[in-house]
Order: sequence, then structure tokens, then C-alpha cells
Amino acid sequence: MQSKHFFKSWGAEYVDGGRVRFRLWASGQQQIVLRLNGEDRPMRAAGDGWFELEVEGVQPGAAYQYVLADGMAVPDPASRAQQGDVNSPSLVVDPNSYVWQNAEWQGRRWEETVVYELHIGTFTPEGTFQAAIAKLPGLVELGITQIEVMPVSQFGGNRGWGYDGVLLYAPHVAYGTPDDFKAFIDAAHGLGLSVVLDIVLNHFGPEGNYLPKLSPEFFHPERMTPWGNGIAYDRAATRQFITEAPLFWLTEYHLDGLRFDAIDHIHDSSEPHVLVEIAERIRAEIADRPIHLTTEDSRNIIYLHPRDEAGNLPRFTAEWNDDLHNAAHVFATGETHAYYRDFAEAPEKWVARALAEGFAYQGETSAHSGEARGVDSTGQPPAAFVDFIQNHDQVGNRAQGDRLITLAGPDRTRVLLGMLLLSPHIPLLFMGEEYGETHPFLFFTDFHGDLARAVREGRAKEFSGHSGHDKEDVPDPNALETFTRSKLDWQKLTTEEGKSWLRFTRQLLLLRHQAIVPLLANARGGEGEVVHTAPGHFIVRWRFAEGVLSMALNISERTLPAPELPGTPIFVWPAEATTLPPNSLIVCFAEGEAQR
Repeated sequence: MQSKHFFKSWGAEYVDGGRVRFRLWASGQQQIVLRLNGEDRPMRAAGDGWFELEVEGVQPGAAYQYVLADGMAVPDPASRAQQGDVNSPSLVVDPNSYVWQNAEWQGRRWEETVVYELHIGTFTPEGTFQAAIAKLPGLVELGITQIEVMPVSQFGGNRGWGYDGVLLYAPHVAYGTPDDFKAFIDAAHGLGLSVVLDIVLNHFGPEGNYLPKLSPEFFHPERMTPWGNGIAYDRAATRQFITEAPLFWLTEYHLDGLRFDAIDHIHDSSEPHVLVEIAERIRAEIADRPIHLTTEDSRNIIYLHPRDEAGNLPRFTAEWNDDLHNAAHVFATGETHAYYRDFAEAPEKWVARALAEGFAYQGETSAHSGEARGVDSTGQPPAAFVDFIQNHDQVGNRAQGDRLITLAGPDRTRVLLGMLLLSPHIPLLFMGEEYGETHPFLFFTDFHGDLARAVREGRAKEFSGHSGHDKEDVPDPNALETFTRSKLDWQKLTTEEGKSWLRFTRQLLLLRHQAIVPLLANARGGEGEVVHTAPGHFIVRWRFAEGVLSMALNISERTLPAPELPGTPIFVWPAEATTLPPNSLIVCFAEGEAQR
């Protein structure tokens, strides 16, 4: 992999030696002054709302701001790094300052992916890129192949989930410097781990977003998202800002892929759609290594994830499968509030369908929304779906941040973990899940004043639809304790319970790499089939060229006869079971193409 400087349309870019070009789209301003190391320099109006200036002899680390006509000094929206918070001066960064130790890394194949989602701030006691490096060897030993880092673009305050980012190109200063993030990725590559980044292109956070003042046209005032005015993806300068960000992170940080958050809120009337342009441009410009692009989209669509006859991916790689999680959650806990209503009736049927066919909802009317949702997904290969039984959203969008082990109990959770890791879909683990973490993952922010009050009150009100808690039950998102309670308890790994969970997860992942991954490379779709469902129980099978994979699961309170599954058992839980007792799982494989 060749290290290269991604030259952005916006922002401060080295063009030759110590000469830096500063470029800003500020169509709402008549004049802009560059304040560089305390010295003010008028910028040149370059037409169509753009302002530019080239300055000689600029050293890396130089602080700069843009000064508006009313005297307000603001950071660069395309800042590569900040001196402090989102309101502080931006820093000029030499993109080639980091010396890569694993520059020849060529990535990993998608079908061997086991995703581990982590939040930098709560993954370690220190909450930094550098501290996280020490935990990577343990993940490799466990059988993880891909780290998915929750958003790191600079957001308001020191602590937060990252989905309220405002400086799309700058790593969050509380986590470390750009070189620190590169060192984390570099260390992961040296251990054989790929790294993908969760990126938010559907809105900007509420603190430190000066784009409405610089260029009101960046947004469509008549189009709203749950987080504010919609972005005007059809405007040329806006589109440059948005489409270049994914390429910037992939190129300059040597990332192996991106997860695109809540793309159902990215509304664009352009042709091609901005997401299609992003994906196709990435495929065209980074063709020397595997790039994995996943999406989160409540619509259950597949047009962004086509495969050609050879299985190549012209756009996105896979879709986060919320249906599988939601159905499994109802199946395991019996909760049916809010969006879980969609899976309240016979949840085992929904789980089985999601495992066999991808989406559970493929055009049926949602009980929660009252509208039809989804399309036929049976033609998609198993690896087109990223499955999970918990993640940051589904844990954090509860008043107390409860993990599944707390809600469903360890016995039932073990069985669902086995289901997740031995299905042919791509599995995702949420940090700590591998050792049975019981610490919550709460919603936390670091806002102040009116904004803090609005977030606190809004969060409390939200739970009348999520989990039925009283407002007093909802922790204050802005309290430091809410953040610290969400940090992983690595001491649990020293307990017998933690060691037992880790052995169980390691056993499952070893079996996955040996028995499941080899089936996925040539899988093209239509493999899955629901064989049987009954309350608390289902049997699913998948037919591959290499043979038939079958799974029988029982979380009911009754013991069932051992199912007649073709082939040889490759996993039985509990290990000594000869029937299908409560909280049990059997996975079998019958070798041979004749099984089709």
C-alpha cells in the first residue's frame, strides 16, 4: 500500500515544501481573514463563494482560524486537527509526518471478517488511541479479524459517542493526535487486524458547527433530519466536502473500510445519488487492496449492495442487519416496546427468517410504523449481512445501558452468541461481549448550559417510547459518572466467570474460521431455508456447494427431542447434551455437493 497525501478541496493543504494553501467555502460571507499564528491575512475571493490564500514557510502545528466580517474567529470546517475543542484554532498538519511500519499491508478478505466494535473513550481506562494498542494482541488471540472504531471526528466536549461530530476530517483531540490514530491502525495491521471507521455523513453535531454561518447553502432549511437541517448534497461545494471525507480517511489513515451511519437520512435528489458516487469512487480510486464498506439503513434495501456474476462489489459490501438483532432481542427477553413491536408475534420465526434470508421484513407492514418496509433479500449472499446480538446503539439506547447478559441471563446469551458466531452471516461483537461484560454502555455527552439541559430532558422524554422507564431512571448524559460507568471492566478477565466466557468465545471463533469461513467465498445467495419453528425453538439450514450447514436452537423451558440434522455435529451446547434441552444449540455440517 502506497502512503499518499489526500489533497482536499477544502482546508489547509501543503502544496510545495512549506507552502500551504488555505481554502474555504463561505458563500454567506463577503470577506474572510486568515489568522495564522496570531497574524491576520486577508483571503482572496475566488468566485462562487470560495476564499483562498497561499502562505510560504508554514510549519506543521501552526495554529489558524478564519475571521469573519463581524470579528468572529472560527475553526476550519475541514481541519485535520484541533489545538483544543471544536471551537479552538485548527492546526496545520503534515500528512506525511507519520512513518508507517506496516505500509505493505494488503488487507483481509471480507468473508473471514469477525467485527469487534469499540469506542475509543471507554475501551480502556485512559480512553486514547495509544492505550488501545495494548489490547489488540488479545483480540487477535481471540479470533477477531476486524476492528470497527466508533466515530472519531471531533465533536463538542471531551466525551461522547462520536455521532455528533462537527469537524469531519479531524480525529477527536481527547483520543490523541492524527499520528496517534495512525499508530493504532499501523499496530493493528502489524498483528493482522483490519480497521474500519464508523463515519457520519447525515448530519453535524450541535456544538462547534459554524457551517450555517459560513455557508447557509450547505444545508436545506426545508429538509429536516432527527438532528437538524438536512445537508444539501446537491450543491457542488457541499458534495466535495462530503464525498472527499471517506476517501480522505481510507487513504491518509490506511483504513480498511468504513461503516456509514444511518444512511436512510441521507436524502439526495442528484444523479448519481451521493452514496453511489462515494462507493463507486472509492472502488475506482483504491483498487490495490480490499476495502469493506458497510451501511446502516432501517429501510432494508439492497440496491446499494449489488454483486456481479463473479461476486465483485461495485458499491457497498454489506448491510448492518438490525432485523436480526431486534428479533433476537424479543426472542430472548420478551420485550415488545417501541420498534420491538415488529417482532412481538412468534419472534422465533423472525429470527429464523433473518438467519436464512437476511432481512426479516421484506415488504411486510411494520406494526411499529404502520408502513411497509424492506425488499426481497433472498438473493443476497450470507456475507452481505452484518449480524449482532448487541451493539452500541441497541445497548446505549436503553435508559440504563443494559447489556443482553443482564436482560436475558448468561445461559440464554451464550446460546445466542453461538448462533451469531456460527451462522454464515458476518458477525459483530460489541466490546466486552467476549468475556461477558456486565458494565453498561450508557448514552453520554459533554455539553454545557442550555444544550446540556436540552439533551438531558430530551433523553429522559425519549424513554417513554423505548423502555418504559420513569424520567428519574435515566442517567444524566452530561454527568462524568455516566461516562465512567460505561468503561470496560478489564478486571473481569481475571475472574473464573470472565475466563469461562473468553474460552467459550474463542472456541466458537476457532470453529467459525475452520468450518464456516470456507463456505462463504463462493456463496451467491439463496442458500438459506427455515426448516422448523416453534415457541422458543427453530431449525435453519443453508445449502452450499461444499455441503449443508444446519442449526437447531432452543431457548424455551422445555426439553425437545434431538433434531434429525444431516451430517456430523460440529458444535453442541451444552457439550454433553443428547437432546435439545433449554438453552441449547446444535450445529451440523453434511459435506458434499450432492446435499443440494
